[in-house]
Amino acid sequence: MPEPYAAVYTTIDASKERLWKIFPELAVPFAQCFANTLETTVQLLDDQTTFVITGDIPAMWLRDSTSQVTHYLPLAARDADVKRLIGGLILRQAKYILLDPYANSFNETASGQGHVNDQTVRNPWVWERKFELDSLCYPVALCSEYLSVTADTSVFDETVHLMFHTIVRTMRREQRHDRDSHYTFTREHCPPSDTLPFGTGTPTNFTGMVWSGFRPSDDACRFGYLIPSNMFAVVVLERLATIARDVYGDIGLSQEALSLRDEIRFGIETYGIVDHPKYGRIYAYETDGFGNYNLMDDANVPSLLAIPYMGYKPVDDPTYKRTRQFVLSTDNPYYYQGARAAGVGSPHTPEQYVWPISLIMQGLTSTDPVERRRLLQTLLDTTAGTGFMHESLHVDDPNSYTRSWFAWANSLFAQFVMNWIEQDAHEIDKEVV
Repeated sequence: MPEPYAAVYTTIDASKERLWKIFPELAVPFAQCFANTLETTVQLLDDQTTFVITGDIPAMWLRDSTSQVTHYLPLAARDADVKRLIGGLILRQAKYILLDPYANSFNETASGQGHVNDQTVRNPWVWERKFELDSLCYPVALCSEYLSVTADTSVFDETVHLMFHTIVRTMRREQRHDRDSHYTFTREHCPPSDTLPFGTGTPTNFTGMVWSGFRPSDDACRFGYLIPSNMFAVVVLERLATIARDVYGDIGLSQEALSLRDEIRFGIETYGIVDHPKYGRIYAYETDGFGNYNLMDDANVPSLLAIPYMGYKPVDDPTYKRTRQFVLSTDNPYYYQGARAAGVGSPHTPEQYVWPISLIMQGLTSTDPVERRRLLQTLLDTTAGTGFMHESLHVDDPNSYTRSWFAWANSLFAQFVMNWIEQDAHEIDKEVV
């Protein structure tokens, strides 16, 4: 019998062999990061679903769990174990969204663990109930990629179908959050970034975009329309529409998803662009539809830096290029530079701490082989000798870092290395010769 997850370890071995020749110090960190999600965070459950913890927190985030397995997706067509893992994750995510589409993270069982003192609708399955628009987007992206790779429709049962309906219905409701939503969230005795002002967030004007209470960092939005997450929604709604039509024959849902996609995109392009005095027309990070804007970027994805990675605009789009210049400059209040690293951090972590995720995303959206190689070297040089990615690290002292076990960052690093080998292969081969 073949070894479990044979394709995963075959891929690791083949890539390590290549890396030993062209970038030897990258080989071992790549191998351990590629396997990290599988070896430390995955639980295959008896109900044929998959529970994936985020790392050092024993709960499953809809966002993180998707990102943690993305680098395994290309292997699902030829490895039954990988296919089972990801198919089971789709089913588990669908179950959770039907339990509460406003929650961002969940328990394996109805244990009641997590943030039990938050003032919001409580459910013993829910670890934390921060409404983050990207939490509804990532599961759709996972479904779409899984179907594209495997052509397997067996996982798309009625539970997943109902998940799609719930996602579209929730997004529709949150287009008019101030009028139609019953969602509230308050956390006492915490930093202001951990709770919503007034319990419902600051007021918003209708724009066509979807309201989000919190960012992918789990920090509260300053203004309710988080532009990068709405961009991600545009992309995944088109994919949802395709699945609804081709797999379920649900023309009504497909048309509704496309209509919602168009309204959100109109809102982004009409209300989400600012004339910056230095960079010209760039995307804002947040807006409220009343003319207020938050000009920044955060390391967590969706981000403005990640626009091409999400599939909203290509890397050569003029507005993205200008936005990228802003993001990777000190005009972005969360861009930090130091002796050992320079990149985007987050209000979620201390000042002068950059996130490996942002360095990886800079590399994944770069077309410059020199920049990509430099970023890989920076990532290698700032693991504090662990060979793993951390949540964040001090720009002058990589030994000062947050979260030693952060599987999302490890998986994204593995994806970056695989992408780098493929994209820059000709340049690499020239160097070897």
